[in-house]
Amino acid sequence: MRALPFLLAGLAGLSSMSHAAEPPRPTSSADGSMALPPFTVPYSTFASPESLQRFRQVLVESRQSPGLDGGIEAARSFYARINTDRVERMKKLYPVELSTQTIAGVGADVAEPAGGIAPENRNRVLINLHGGAFLWGARSGALVEAIPVAAVGRIKVIGVDYRQGPEHVFPAASDDVATVYRELLKTYPAANIGIYGCSAGGLLTGEVVARLIEDDVELPGAIGTFCGSIAPLGGDSSYVSPALSGDPVGSGPISITEHLPYFKGADAGDPLVLPANSPDMLKQFPPTLLISGTRDFAMSSVLQSQRLLTNAGVETDLHVWDGMWHSFFSDPELPESKEAYAVIAAFFDRHLGK
Repeated sequence: MRALPFLLAGLAGLSSMSHAAEPPRPTSSADGSMALPPFTVPYSTFASPESLQRFRQVLVESRQSPGLDGGIEAARSFYARINTDRVERMKKLYPVELSTQTIAGVGADVAEPAGGIAPENRNRVLINLHGGAFLWGARSGALVEAIPVAAVGRIKVIGVDYRQGPEHVFPAASDDVATVYRELLKTYPAANIGIYGCSAGGLLTGEVVARLIEDDVELPGAIGTFCGSIAPLGGDSSYVSPALSGDPVGSGPISITEHLPYFKGADAGDPLVLPANSPDMLKQFPPTLLISGTRDFAMSSVLQSQRLLTNAGVETDLHVWDGMWHSFFSDPELPESKEAYAVIAAFFDRHLGK
């Protein structure tokens, strides 16, 4: 029993030492804001080793990006080099026949599977709307998004070379895509046409559907909005993801009408700019596939878009990959990218022509 006081004292000392060694804790404010002390977030244990290797390169590229400070042509050249390299890698993994076409006066890059279009897809077609902040991504960026889907889905994919800023402003891109879509309606039933895009292309996909609704044009059978969708850029991921991915996009909500030259003079409350502004319009949307990654600054926007569409009664299919960054599937070697291509192909196969 004489040892008990010493044991208790020792335990008290250990408790004191443990308490003293505790790192600072987050503090909260009445508005729900959290002040976070410095801490380390390891790379996702659910992500592939291949993605970790590529993620290290993404961090380097994000630091090298000239952004718009170096001028639009420098930014276009920078991303064109990255996308051209991706295209060459994709062509080795996903054999396709490529061609450039003009459809109703609008340029397009077309990808068709080298082994031929599947019999069930001969009367189906996909329209791809490339990403690039409505500033870059034409040609090579469009092929990056079209090649793997064409090969995996064994379907024809048309990448529209829509007009971009700063030379052009809203609704130039919507006009171009709607023109191509109307032309394709002369050959394909609307139910057999799908539209999909990543980042700016994801938003543009929603804008085009809104435009078709406004113009009372029969809608496509299904759409895909990836790494960007119908809702504004904001939410938790707009604060957390830039810190986890090194993405040059700033921390916090982003107004596209204030930050993207393409939307100069546009009204952020216009549902043709952000379809999320019109619940009645959303009720008319076709089945929608949504894709993101947990380190994507646009993840919260994608999640909110899925929520709004679901509340409007639209059939949605949401896929989020842990540890993945903005437009992660632009790199074809990743297991996660291959999974995304399979998801995209299967989604359109289920919905087109139904």
